[in-house]
Amino acid sequence: MTELIGWAAAAILLATLGRQVYSQWRNRTSQGVSKWLFLGQSTASVGFIAYSWLLGSCVFVVTNTLILLTAVLGQGVYLWNRRASPHSARR
Repeated sequence: MTELIGWAAAAILLATLGRQVYSQWRNRTSQGVSKWLFLGQSTASVGFIAYSWLLGSCVFVVTNTLILLTAVLGQGVYLWNRRASPHSARR
């Protein structure tokens, strides 16, 4: 039951983050998104992956690896939108 709670929480978190990245991609804008968001998320995820690995927590190793991939994808969408924006010179 404990593992099920962890996997359910992981699924909810990943769905939430994935939806944010999808919204940026679909709307072709990253307005209101800090350029530091995905960098910070990536850095924290790497730390949490190492920590989870050392604790032997499969749920959190997998979850944080997927969160890291979401952050990398989100950063890519952010940079793509920024480059495609006509106002990108002001950022």
